[in-house]
Amino acid sequence: MKSTFENDILAFFPEGSIDTNNAEQVGEEIANTRAQYPNGSLVLDMEDLKYISSAGLRQILKLKKKEKDFKIINCSSEIYEIFEMTGFAEMMDISKGYRKMSVDGCEVIGEGSNGVVYRLNPDTIIKVYRNSDALDDIKRERELAKTALVLGINTAIPFDVVKVGDKYGSVFELLSAKSLTKLIVAEPENRDKYVKVFADMLKEIHETMVKPGLLPSAKETALKWVRYLKDHIPEETYEKLYSMVDAVEECNNMIHGDYHTNNVHYSNGEAILIDMDTLSVGNPIFEFASIFLAYRGFGELDQKKVTDFLKIDWDIAQYILKKLFDDYFEGKDEAYKEGVLNKAKVIGYTRALRRTIKRLPDETELIEHYKKQLIDYVNKVESLSI
Repeated sequence: MKSTFENDILAFFPEGSIDTNNAEQVGEEIANTRAQYPNGSLVLDMEDLKYISSAGLRQILKLKKKEKDFKIINCSSEIYEIFEMTGFAEMMDISKGYRKMSVDGCEVIGEGSNGVVYRLNPDTIIKVYRNSDALDDIKRERELAKTALVLGINTAIPFDVVKVGDKYGSVFELLSAKSLTKLIVAEPENRDKYVKVFADMLKEIHETMVKPGLLPSAKETALKWVRYLKDHIPEETYEKLYSMVDAVEECNNMIHGDYHTNNVHYSNGEAILIDMDTLSVGNPIFEFASIFLAYRGFGELDQKKVTDFLKIDWDIAQYILKKLFDDYFEGKDEAYKEGVLNKAKVIGYTRALRRTIKRLPDETELIEHYKKQLIDYVNKVESLSI
């Protein structure tokens, strides 16, 4: 059994089995090593332990009674189940390990600010988070996915957390589904059908009412974007912009927050929503702002940005954006739809300008473009609610 002492942590790494034949020896070895390093916490890393018997559990119980700061980490599912069944998981700090997986050669089916989504096989996908310490983010997104599912939104079901290199990933069931992007590209003759699916799911999301306080407010997020721009845009523009965003009524309609055809999959006649970490509530105009940026705004000076992100040609992206508005606002005239788009542009350019100043401060041409567009559309629009 290997051991290390680093940063005031005495760690042991048992391998194989701890049973009647060796439990006493394991206990003695831990005690002897502990005598050499009497201070600090004690950790048992059970990543390579395959089995533990009742004799081994008695040794664990002795350690628990002796050690003030003691925990067990990286248990396999089988070992953790033993600890759960015997009640040990309730008595002490015991955590599961994470399966190691590779995404080498896997198809990228989506990408966002928080992570990259890969297809592992026809039935499952994995979202690998950019942040190497993303367990809290993963837990939050899994809870959000469950929340949406309970409220009736057909979402991919998370069932495992894994390690991918030095990062964490969340594995979802997505039975033989293809993204609407892939279907639109592969079946141009059915393009309108798939955009209608896209629009219908968006309406379903927006018609879903969420219990107050369960999800963050999209309006509050937008107000943070505005406040960030206070010293970057003319005072009169800032005052009007802030006033218009602040005047949008608070409501509990669900908003996805990153809605595009890579995040909607389709299988057996059903649409399935993925990538739930931006779920929030608010007026649908905040959703349309995000959609505008994905399909047009981020590519206004460089169309390749849209094509690289969505994996579709610019012209197809513009077609989808127009058709989405036509299907979502069926029965409304062109002037109404143009008005909604103009309102979405106000919020969209606010987000894009803030994002560019913060992340790409040297992109002066892009910053000036978004600033000019924002000022122009703030002057055109008098209200942002729809």
